[in-house]
Amino acid sequence: MEIIGTIKKINSAVQITPTFTKSEMVITTDEMYPQTILVEFAQSRAALVDAFSVGQYVKVSINLRGREWQDPKTGEIRYFTSVGGWKIEASAPGQAAVAAAPANPFAASATAVAPAAPAAPAMNDAEDDLPF
Repeated sequence: MEIIGTIKKINSAVQITPTFTKSEMVITTDEMYPQTILVEFAQSRAALVDAFSVGQYVKVSINLRGREWQDPKTGEIRYFTSVGGWKIEASAPGQAAVAAAPANPFAASATAVAPAAPAAPAMNDAEDDLPF
């Protein structure tokens, strides 16, 4: 999957454990109803965000991840979703409309064309066998 939009915020890399590093980037999509999405980059990919800056228009390749967690005190089960980035490319606003169109069938498209009405068959009175 891909997210295309403008970088709103970049958090520097954070060492979570001695063997796990992550960096986060917030992207505002360029859609009819813009979304603000947090994308996490882990391990060797955490350094990818260093090459980009706030306000830059990008295309980010992502994976969605989900997990189930049970609270040990209450036994309540909760579900969490994260967006993991694995590739970032500089983009341009004009390219986003073309790239986003197949991914989002509900997005407005400037190239949408209404289907043509079918042509009515040509008939003459001799072929008409209706009594009225």
